[in-house]
Amino acid sequence: MKNFADLTEREVLAVAISGEEEDSRIYMSFAEDLMSRYPDSARIFERMAEEEKNHRHLLLEMYEQQFGPNLPPIRRNNVRGFLRRRPIWLTKNLSLDTIRKEAETMEFEAERFYTKAAEQTRDIGVRKLLGDLAEIEKGHESFAARLTGNLSPDVREAEDKTRKRMFVLQYVQPGLAGLMDGSVSTLAPLFAAAFATHNNWQTFLVGLAASIGAGISMGFAEALSDDGSMTGRGSPWLRGTICGLMTTLGGLGHTMPYLVPDSWLNAFWIATTIAGGVVFLELWAIAYIRTRYMDTPFLQAVFQIVLGGAIVLAVGILIGAA
Repeated sequence: MKNFADLTEREVLAVAISGEEEDSRIYMSFAEDLMSRYPDSARIFERMAEEEKNHRHLLLEMYEQQFGPNLPPIRRNNVRGFLRRRPIWLTKNLSLDTIRKEAETMEFEAERFYTKAAEQTRDIGVRKLLGDLAEIEKGHESFAARLTGNLSPDVREAEDKTRKRMFVLQYVQPGLAGLMDGSVSTLAPLFAAAFATHNNWQTFLVGLAASIGAGISMGFAEALSDDGSMTGRGSPWLRGTICGLMTTLGGLGHTMPYLVPDSWLNAFWIATTIAGGVVFLELWAIAYIRTRYMDTPFLQAVFQIVLGGAIVLAVGILIGAA
């Protein structure tokens, strides 16, 4: 790796040319990713990609005038001081905010590069070009920060609806599926163990095992269900993690009350009463989330979730008391 201060003018221009080419491709990748969800924002990135191509053309013309047609094989990752960016453009269905922040970072880095390059360049023509590009990139940085503000109200409203839909698909849906499974499926083994043993610690261990096991199972099931490329549901591993964690939390909610020490007077009934109250809150919370994000009528959600949970709970109690 070379230090930035050790670069020759030829190498500075070569790095700038390769950087503009790479940024243009990244912006086109962003545009392709956004086109089906945010077409107006996608067209903005297409214009930014074209501007980067124009910058590359100007730099290439200057390079050929100064040094001829052959470019040295040096790129930004061969120079110390550049930000090491994760290749997020390889990930599909990125959120608009994530892309906007990445564009801000790219333009900030480009502006800083051109400013420093202009300072250490001796050729007047090269220095002027680099200084002009620094000002242009600085404008792009501000433009990227105001990206959503450059859209008309109707377009912004449509993109907000799309953003909400993507949020539901990528976060709410897997989280809700996990919470429902964890809150409902662990009821039967937990309360069966509780009424079979009347021992809080043993019941807690059963609930803990059921919650963690269900979380692992649901997490893998969600992650392997689809890769998100066609459904727009985002990273499978992110969805799997969300689903697994919410499943575990759903089960642990009514498991934790059984940490009440068995040495307490009426410890079993204290723990079971608290656990029953937690179950009630969990089921109503699930019904609310389904109404809020999944457009399910509230009474229908209550009937489906509360009734289903009550049946599972009753089955667990009957088996444990048998």
